[in-house]
Amino acid sequence: MLNLSCHCKSLILLGVLMVAACRADETVSGYIDTTATWSLSSLDGEAYLNSATIAFPTEGHVVGRAPCNSFTAEQSAPYPWISIESIASTRALCPEIEAESEFFELLQSMSIVEVSGRILILTNEAGVQMTFELQP
Repeated sequence: MLNLSCHCKSLILLGVLMVAACRADETVSGYIDTTATWSLSSLDGEAYLNSATIAFPTEGHVVGRAPCNSFTAEQSAPYPWISIESIASTRALCPEIEAESEFFELLQSMSIVEVSGRILILTNEAGVQMTFELQP
């Protein structure tokens, strides 16, 4: 009887672990091609004149290139929400460093993500939008 009890507990534990392992990625990376890179094309409806990219290669991770530096960040909110935090970047200086600071500040303020075909839009609570286009 004791052996059966241990066996049942083992089966229950195995079932719980299997269900946990089957949980899908609920962040934006679970809804897009994780090999895709998106280029910032407009900021609040105006053409973005600098160069910046973003990608979501794995659950919870954000990577990209700001106007001057490469960056990495964390993102754990379930789609369609987004919360980009803990941005770390390289430290090169360039003439676009002010634009980079603005880019990082805006990126951290974004709260909604929407993906439709080749377009990815980040929106914050003030309604400011960052529109990205899928790179070929």
